[in-house]
Amino acid sequence: MPSASTLPDTEPIFRARGLSKVYRGGEVEVHALRGIDLDIARGEFVVLLGPSGSGKSTLLNILGGLDVPTSGELRFADHRLDGASEAELTRYRREHVGFVFQFYNLIPSLTVRENVALVTDIATDPMPVDEAVERVGLTPRRDHFPAQLSGGEQQRVAIARAIVKRPELLLCDEPTGALDYATGKRVLEVIEQVNREIGTTAVVITHNAAIAGMADRVIHLGDGRILRVERNARRLSPSELSW
Repeated sequence: MPSASTLPDTEPIFRARGLSKVYRGGEVEVHALRGIDLDIARGEFVVLLGPSGSGKSTLLNILGGLDVPTSGELRFADHRLDGASEAELTRYRREHVGFVFQFYNLIPSLTVRENVALVTDIATDPMPVDEAVERVGLTPRRDHFPAQLSGGEQQRVAIARAIVKRPELLLCDEPTGALDYATGKRVLEVIEQVNREIGTTAVVITHNAAIAGMADRVIHLGDGRILRVERNARRLSPSELSW
């Protein structure tokens, strides 16, 4: 089985061994993950690449504590996530993880600033709301409502909401999937900035191979397995990407 554990000389923030996920419906079993071995270093930028049904969304959800493996071991720093209770997973998500999904899940009746501020109530050490809004380049739009924003601006609000609690981990599920080329690049620039300047570990799943160029490592998945792992000699900036 291909190994995804070749890392820089740093203690991994994630360590997965033999991670499997089986969904059962009656007599039918769907094997979404099949024995995943994966280490992710603190501060690393990882892209999970693969077609629909490859297992990348299942893997991301398990890393984020939104789902649990059927078997195998998963550790985040010194926390054991496999076998964790729902209360433990909730605390893990609240204290350590920021999520960015393809669809923005903003509250229509709240402004940009209010949408971001909501998360600070559950964070132990949030950054100032205006700083998070500024980091995604939306200070001039902070008093606007979602309906007054473009798709790319709404996605940047979602990123600000994810980073305002200073998460150690930023998990992004097809963050440019609903965006055009130029807008998608702007969103990727924000994710890269968070990774480089704050040191947040970033894991981005996509079916767009061009995005892989901005990662430290690219994990190719298929049929619930890691097919191969590539390390980029040089990370490309979003402005250098072409798709």
